[in-house]
Amino acid sequence: MKRAIAVRPQRSIRFRGRSFMAFVLTPSMPITGWIAELDDWRKNSPDFFVGRPIILDLTGASLSASGIFRLLAILRNRGIRVIGLEGIESEGLDPALPPVLKGGRPRDDEVDPGAADAAKGAGLAPQRQEPTSLLLESPIRSGQSVIFPYGDVTVLGSVSSGAEVVAGGSIHIYGALRGRALAGSMGNARARIFCSKNEAELVSIDGYYRTAEEMDASLRSRPTQCWLEDRVLSVAALD
Repeated sequence: MKRAIAVRPQRSIRFRGRSFMAFVLTPSMPITGWIAELDDWRKNSPDFFVGRPIILDLTGASLSASGIFRLLAILRNRGIRVIGLEGIESEGLDPALPPVLKGGRPRDDEVDPGAADAAKGAGLAPQRQEPTSLLLESPIRSGQSVIFPYGDVTVLGSVSSGAEVVAGGSIHIYGALRGRALAGSMGNARARIFCSKNEAELVSIDGYYRTAEEMDASLRSRPTQCWLEDRVLSVAALD
């Protein structure tokens, strides 16, 4: 009679795909000038990059491997942690550098209008529809951060100093905007920012921004809107 041999069950290693929102920094030449502009941004929003995943798009910066290492060190000294690179080839890249990422979600103005029809014709299941708006009935308090990459954000209350709202689409604030508002964060240059009382620390659309010091004093404490035109962020009164 043969003895039964106990077989130890194998442990399975599970691999899952999961999407997270990361901010993309796009250095431009000369790098020293770009770093200076970054430092100006950090003066107005010193904690903006703290604890956030950052992708470095090197499409517009011709850097050697040693140059990339130096740039990463400069960013690290400023509390900016880069988790991946874009815009360069991974072949022959130093393995000590962050990985080169592929297949990032396209910008709103780069979407292929025939992609949905092609998927339908191929019998592919449609992608899950993300919500296109977020309504917040409570005020955003100092230190809070609201990030909604899929569409518009509407705040019925105020956004306190030290708080921020980040939206892939437009931002509508029915109270006072005292903190930071960043619209078009996924590359939507058509996004706008509206607020009933402009006391903003910083406003930004598609990466172009203005700080409180760069706004006309006559626009303070008034209903305003912000929009992007020819890469210039404009701010105007609504009343």
